[in-house]
Amino acid sequence: QVQLVESGGGSVQTGGSLRLSCAASGRTFSSYTMAWFRQAPGKEREFVARISWSSSSIGYADSLKGRFTISRDNAKNAIYLQMNSLKPEDTAVYYCAGGQSGRGYPDWGQGTQVTVSS
Repeated sequence: QVQLVESGGGSVQTGGSLRLSCAASGRTFSSYTMAWFRQAPGKEREFVARISWSSSSIGYADSLKGRFTISRDNAKNAIYLQMNSLKPEDTAVYYCAGGQSGRGYPDWGQGTQVTVSS
């Protein structure tokens, strides 16, 4: 099991940028596929991006390609989400999650709030 703690959320204006971080503890982190999800008020949680343990495989929600970038640093037990050209519809609680490849995401952080104002 891996414990996950997100940080870096905040309030920005439309067009701004934020970089989210997710710090992990646990010896299996480096073998985990990691992902970011988000949940806006009144909406279901949705997939944002994922990254394989080696960073060789990366995927994004189609609607976010080109604006968001996921990365990881296994030496620091961390993953990141660089978010550019933010829009009000990006307002949500952002969660990082992790799990063994092909086995879903059993481990979740507590989330960090991102608010984008127009």
